[in-house]
Amino acid sequence: MTLETSKNLGGIGALLIVIGGLATFGYGYAGLLGLIGLILLLIGTKGMADYYKESGVFNNALYAVIVSIVGGVVAVGVFIMGILASLASLGITDWTEWAMEIQQNATNWTAVWDLIWPLITAAVAALIVLFVVVVIAAVLYRKSLTTLAQKSGVKMFETAGLLMLIGAVLTIILIGFVLIWIAFILITVAFFSVRSTSAPPPSTPPAPS
Repeated sequence: MTLETSKNLGGIGALLIVIGGLATFGYGYAGLLGLIGLILLLIGTKGMADYYKESGVFNNALYAVIVSIVGGVVAVGVFIMGILASLASLGITDWTEWAMEIQQNATNWTAVWDLIWPLITAAVAALIVLFVVVVIAAVLYRKSLTTLAQKSGVKMFETAGLLMLIGAVLTIILIGFVLIWIAFILITVAFFSVRSTSAPPPSTPPAPS
């Protein structure tokens, strides 16, 4: 894969993720758009890693994606298991029974709180897991972008990586998601800013024996 193709795929992929983030507010296909963008971004990153002969560019990006997927699954599992375990401790076996209990105790705030509390605690536990996962993924992807900035000479990659990490830490408030979205805008611009006419870095000669 040529550098021109790699940078275009990476740029288009990042752009689709940006558009997908906007489409979330009004379109159901936003998730699919973001998934296509993520795949193209990884393919472009792999091409850049091969061109610059730096496997860390792709590996760290791939690890970030894997951590995000596995962490998301774990968070959902923590949420579901937490609710089921908490409801079981109250002697409730299914959601229908839980809803009926709330309806029957609608005027008893103490009873309603006891029924809602398992949902709140499970949600908080899942959000903590997601927060840790997002930060770890951001650290890994920042490593990828920092290396890519060093190899390509486009410092905007490094800026995007730092902004993404700050955004990940601030996901506890809504501003963090905005910063991550802006980081992908910078990544889009950075990919398209890579000079496709530049020669690949020379291979390091073997050390004399």
